[in-house]
Amino acid sequence: PRLANAAHETLRSLASPSSLQGPELHGWRPPVDCVRANELCAAESNCSSRYRTLRQCLAGRDRNTMLANKECQAALEVLQESPLYDCRCKRGMKKELQCLQIYWSIHLGLTEGEEFYEASPYEPVTSRLSDIFRLASIFSGTGADPVVSAKSNHCLDAAKACNLNDNCKKLRSSYISICNREISPTERCNRRKCHKALRQFFDRVPSEYTYRMLFCSCQDQACAERRRQTILPSCSYEDKEKPNCLDLRGVCRTDHLCRSRLADFHANCRASYQTVTSCPADNYQACLGSYAGMIGFDMTPNYVDSSPTGIVVSPWCSCRGSGNMEEECEKFLRDFTENPCLRNAIQAFGNGTDVNVSPKGPSFQATQAPRVEKTPSLPDDLSDSTSLGTSVITTCTSVQEQGLKVNNSKELSMCFTELTTNIIPGSNKVIKPNSGPSRARPSAALTGLSVLMLKLAL
Repeated sequence: PRLANAAHETLRSLASPSSLQGPELHGWRPPVDCVRANELCAAESNCSSRYRTLRQCLAGRDRNTMLANKECQAALEVLQESPLYDCRCKRGMKKELQCLQIYWSIHLGLTEGEEFYEASPYEPVTSRLSDIFRLASIFSGTGADPVVSAKSNHCLDAAKACNLNDNCKKLRSSYISICNREISPTERCNRRKCHKALRQFFDRVPSEYTYRMLFCSCQDQACAERRRQTILPSCSYEDKEKPNCLDLRGVCRTDHLCRSRLADFHANCRASYQTVTSCPADNYQACLGSYAGMIGFDMTPNYVDSSPTGIVVSPWCSCRGSGNMEEECEKFLRDFTENPCLRNAIQAFGNGTDVNVSPKGPSFQATQAPRVEKTPSLPDDLSDSTSLGTSVITTCTSVQEQGLKVNNSKELSMCFTELTTNIIPGSNKVIKPNSGPSRARPSAALTGLSVLMLKLAL
């Protein structure tokens, strides 16, 4: 019984999220990725045999029987000294799935049943938002001029910046095309292929581009709608009915990648009431990266509406039909919809602030209250778009809204193609597509209408 209790405590300590956080694990051995740890273990006969034994032990349904088994205890003691217990993975690494499979082959059996929060299998994030700002300002062309920045539609600027980078433009065009391709009158798109294309975009394109598209600050509804449409939600996010959030979590946890991204989100965005920003280690970058990492999976989150004054994100799920699990379901959902860490992080990126970066501190009040109101980064009487840009984007938004109602993917595709891909950054000129003059007419009409509205305004 004493040995069993010791093994039980070891399992509990190793399985707890707190034991796996921070740059140093156990304080005496730097972690290696799980693929390399597996290779090191396989090269040592004692470790490899014990690893096989432990996997057989953990595969058993009766956990107490496993703890009482001397062979299982011996395997646990040996492997506790191996790199396998400390191993981590890197998001986007070449053998990420294999790495995660090795990680979960051990850690799924370390817990007593289903855990609400699971430890992240990924290495801790050490970079900060300030690193992203330095890179983003190079490509934005407006970072140094507050007047120009104030009159810009930041979400449109983000699309322009993406188009100036070959990799970003290529992968963005790919997911827009795939997610907008109607399969049949009853099937709006191939969601599986859409999710895969989105994962490739957010994993392979540098965050100075992807963050600007996902977390751009908005002062009007047209801008906020463009931000909401970034991931083509009619295909990647929305569905006919909303599943129960706990059921959706259960589906996510059957997939090693989805399970890992969700665990990473909880590890980096879980609201902390012991930090200034409500984020673990006051690291906005870690939270935003974890949020972006969930896009393209069953747990894909998105903005729930196109309101520019508030930031509310959620997976496509609800807590209806939760029964006696309603409290747990609501708690799970609030980690998205009422998460002060996540909301502060999104606001911080939109405002261009970070902890200990601005000499006068953040330009908004980071709060630990359940709901955090967005403080505009610009005065109320200024728009984040020029007059021309606003009229064009408003027209685009109306087309998008109509397209969503009638499920007309061609209109939505035209809107994205004409108003993001073919506008020359820094000018109001629209490039005629190579497909012929007939495709140029909608752009010319929108431009003519915009100029007319501008003249009337003057």
